[in-house]
Amino acid sequence: MEQVSGLLSWTLSRVLWLSGLSERGAARQPRTMEEKALEVYDLIRTIRDPEKPNTLEELEVVTESCVEVQEINEEDYLVIIRFTPTVPHCSLATLIGLCLRVKLQRCLPFKHKLEIYISEGTHSTEEDINKQINDKERVAAAMENPNLREIVEQCVLEPD
Repeated sequence: MEQVSGLLSWTLSRVLWLSGLSERGAARQPRTMEEKALEVYDLIRTIRDPEKPNTLEELEVVTESCVEVQEINEEDYLVIIRFTPTVPHCSLATLIGLCLRVKLQRCLPFKHKLEIYISEGTHSTEEDINKQINDKERVAAAMENPNLREIVEQCVLEPD
């Protein structure tokens, strides 16, 4: 009888764990955040560099580890991107950040707040650029410029 009781207890705890209803079910949340981070990465890795014929993934401007997703509540997520320009004085870092923002705002299938930063210590004016690419008014103004908008559209265009 003891064995049956022990087996029943183990089975019940396993069912609760697998369904996410036990405290151990909380361990499932990081896996979900990792899945969302991979989903984000899949969207940004194909963005083209504004001046080279390569993607941001190929140039290692973005990597899987540069994407972090945190749950704000059951329906909202904070997406944090930390990208690395190819050189510390990259004149197109702001444009790359704008491309990341535009692509994710258009394509992410879940509600999100988006923060985009240059990886710490990888650009000579990272603080200024971080402010620009996270300022809604500056982003909106930039996208009103037809020349800039055309460049962004070419960069975020999905490859065939």
